[in-house]
Amino acid sequence: MRSLKVERMARDHPRARSARKPARPVREATSSRARRESSGEGIIARAKAAVGRFLRHPILWMSMATLVFVVLAVLFVSGAIGRTIHNVRSAADRLAAEAGFGISEIHLAGNSRVPPETILAALGLQPGGSIFAADLPAARARIMALDWIASADVVRRYPDAIYVNVVEKRPFALWQSPSLDNGGGGIAVVERSGKVITTRDVENFRRLPKLVGAGAPEASADMVEAVMAHRAVDSRIAAYEYVSQRRWNLILTDGVVVELPENGWRKELDALEHLIVDDGILERDVTEIDLRSPNQYFFVLRGGEKKDVQRGGKET
Repeated sequence: MRSLKVERMARDHPRARSARKPARPVREATSSRARRESSGEGIIARAKAAVGRFLRHPILWMSMATLVFVVLAVLFVSGAIGRTIHNVRSAADRLAAEAGFGISEIHLAGNSRVPPETILAALGLQPGGSIFAADLPAARARIMALDWIASADVVRRYPDAIYVNVVEKRPFALWQSPSLDNGGGGIAVVERSGKVITTRDVENFRRLPKLVGAGAPEASADMVEAVMAHRAVDSRIAAYEYVSQRRWNLILTDGVVVELPENGWRKELDALEHLIVDDGILERDVTEIDLRSPNQYFFVLRGGEKKDVQRGGKET
């Protein structure tokens, strides 16, 4: 039995080359997900590189910042930004009002001298406006600017009510001073603290004590209250005159002037009460009673004659 030996063809032989099968193309090893990640990383890398290049040129980014600032400034000056904000706010207010949050009730309490319409005008809130848009601090400030208002509270009660509660100033006296009217002798209603309330409609307060002289309102409270404790003196007072911002003269209803000392005037009010009630001094023809001396009284008669009386003694 013969064995057959077959010789292999050389690789360079043409028949060998044609007999071999063509090699398959090598497929890409990465998946589609990997390709996407690679692409994303490439974008990020390019962006970082661009930012780096940008930051390496300060003049460029400073120019860009200046350009943005100029554009915003032009929009602001032209009113475009303001109009946009206003339009957005107005639209929001309309939506709030249509949703039941429009102002439909304003409750006012505490006023007796200030008319309701005056307070409502100062409040400045329109019925139907959004309760959210109501600027309550500004409304309160406008009410506080009214002459007679000492304090005010303005609060909102959802969904549609505004409550206003005011406390009015208390009139204490009338003050006459040239400084109130540029030399015209104006009259003002003042508080106990001396602060001016108003210079309007002062004729409605003619029963209040009347003060005359610079600095009189600030210094009058103790004097007025002390005089009110002396019935005979109080019933005859026409005005209180503050002299040189140091002491008081009492102007009585019959024109008699009572001069009080700077110190110890409370004791002299007791003496004046005694002179009126017990001695009937006002029934005499006197125009002036000087109580400034600690030892004697001085009287001036209508004819100009002067008399003095030792305290506890006789006339001389």
